[in-house]
Amino acid sequence: MKLNKFILLLLVANLSFGQYQTTAKLKKVSQSGFNEIILSPEVRSFSKQDLSDIRLFDAKGNEVPYFIQTPKNVSSNTFEEYTIVSKTTIPKKSTSIIIAIPSNKHNNKLSLFIANSDVEKKYSVSGSDNQKEWFGISDSQTLYDLNSTSETSVVKTISYPLSTYHYLKIDFDDRKTLPINVLKVGNFTSQSQKSALQEIFPKKSVTTEIPSGKETQIHILFDAPQVINEISFEISKPTYYKRTAILYKKTKRQTKRKSQIFDEEITSFELNSTATNTFIFPQIFEKEFFIKIKNHDNQPLSISKIKYYQKPISIIADLNSNETYILKTGNKNLAEPEYDLSNFKNNIAGNLPQTTLYDIQQKNAVKNPIANQSFWQKSWFMWLCIVLGGITILFFTASLVKDLKTKN
Repeated sequence: MKLNKFILLLLVANLSFGQYQTTAKLKKVSQSGFNEIILSPEVRSFSKQDLSDIRLFDAKGNEVPYFIQTPKNVSSNTFEEYTIVSKTTIPKKSTSIIIAIPSNKHNNKLSLFIANSDVEKKYSVSGSDNQKEWFGISDSQTLYDLNSTSETSVVKTISYPLSTYHYLKIDFDDRKTLPINVLKVGNFTSQSQKSALQEIFPKKSVTTEIPSGKETQIHILFDAPQVINEISFEISKPTYYKRTAILYKKTKRQTKRKSQIFDEEITSFELNSTATNTFIFPQIFEKEFFIKIKNHDNQPLSISKIKYYQKPISIIADLNSNETYILKTGNKNLAEPEYDLSNFKNNIAGNLPQTTLYDIQQKNAVKNPIANQSFWQKSWFMWLCIVLGGITILFFTASLVKDLKTKN
């Protein structure tokens, strides 16, 4: 009977370790098809660091395939058109185009929109500040492939040594071919827009000054392990400073049957009055850590605020607008799922309808069954049995030796 109880306890423990510890409901989507589900910092903190234990289920309990989408910087090209001051053609000789360059523009290239033409055209580039004196910049260059099968014009970018002239002149050689039609001239400006970060807030942040060590220690504690990709410091005083900061955690280490706690460095950075003091990390996943600032012989920094951010992560899934879904996570025994959908990420549009999670429920940690053990399962009972067994063996050994001596 007692053995059956012990086996039952082990079974309960195994089942509890195989369960999802966190659940969240999915807000109904407005339209059927692929949707982007934004994972909140809370859900991520209850999941494994690689998010491999996340599963999505429909109302019938069927597993819904998904793939993880990480944010990417969005790049865009903006065309800035320059003014064509004049366009002069000398038949069967040359065509000259003068372009006004915006002030304070250091440039080494121009983009030309040219009407389709099946010719090759030699050209040279010169510069001037007053349109009277012209100075050579580039000579004997060639434009080719001036036709498009899908558009009525092509864009050709010409390069030349960096210049600061207010005017540029392009001279095309028309001695062997007819002039080409330059529609407009300018430059493309590439802009990269960073994806918005999610700010996360610690449960506790305590700053302690340690004069003997000439350092400042900041203790940060979250409710659960959090992914941190960026930390930003707001420092009000002094006017000028340059301090080394070390981010570390407390780690337990076993040495000669003794447990010791030591500082394990995660990363280091420099706080500097001439910089923004925003630091980007590949990824930190910790519940508790410390920041140590070395002050040397200086007064401690006056830190107004420290902000913590993480890159948002979403999952993409094919959802129905009239269906309810639930997300489950927190099962540390799960490995990354293998869905066919992950092979078709590039076939799915980037701008998708978004939805979020709500009613996030976290199960209480299952109590260790050992806490409710019977006396015969406790360690002291085991040691008592070992001692009694040893005494019994000694008794019989002594009796056997005594009998042998008597016979002799």
